[in-house]
Amino acid sequence: MNENIFDGIADIYDKYRPSYPSSLFTYLCADIGINSHTTIADIGSGTGILSKKLLSICSCVYGVEPNDDMRKIAESNLSFKNNFISIRATAESTTLPDHCVDCITAAQAFHWFNRKLFKIECQRILKDRGRVILIWNCRQENNKIVQAIDSISREFCPDFSGSSCGMRGEKNSGDYSNFFIGDYERKSFHNPIIFNKESFLGLHQSASYCPDRTKENYTKYIDSLSNFFDTHCQNGILRLENNTHCYIGYV
Repeated sequence: MNENIFDGIADIYDKYRPSYPSSLFTYLCADIGINSHTTIADIGSGTGILSKKLLSICSCVYGVEPNDDMRKIAESNLSFKNNFISIRATAESTTLPDHCVDCITAAQAFHWFNRKLFKIECQRILKDRGRVILIWNCRQENNKIVQAIDSISREFCPDFSGSSCGMRGEKNSGDYSNFFIGDYERKSFHNPIIFNKESFLGLHQSASYCPDRTKENYTKYIDSLSNFFDTHCQNGILRLENNTHCYIGYV
């Protein structure tokens, strides 16, 4: 269980984690069929970054989030939306009724779930022919700026493991074949992130692998990132190449 991993940094997460491009939601409406009658369970909904976008294209979003800090921020941010229902529960036991949702989404979260138990829960709460949509914002690994930042993270963050833990979607082609039934669709949408220094440091402070603030490595990590930004920014701005990857299928 990983529901406590973002304790104490939910506010940083909410402020600095990137959102998702409009092209993703155009695709979800035009190709997946999400519309004003669709009910969605957003699992591991965190501070509601994806839920907020989904609420503009569907009838109702159940935000299922076990972390109290994250969930309370989502409830505050989306309190003006009467079609957002916040639920304190896990991905493996959502507490939702049987066959109550048309789609399930999981953004930046699937890698934390017990894949086998989550699949069973998806089967239970999805309506007939309902689909699961897995989403990640993923840095372009072949980009030199991304590689240099990864080197800094690898030096100072013992828990950093590059593209493992689902940070960039599939590790290898077919990685989710034991989760989805049959073929699943893969889509990618360009979503570059434009940083000033504050948001650049904030994004990395929100990472699960960032050292605890009481550790010596934390200061070294932030100082190294700060120096990197100063060296590579142009007019106080740094562009990080990023794609939003999406995996859609039946379970």
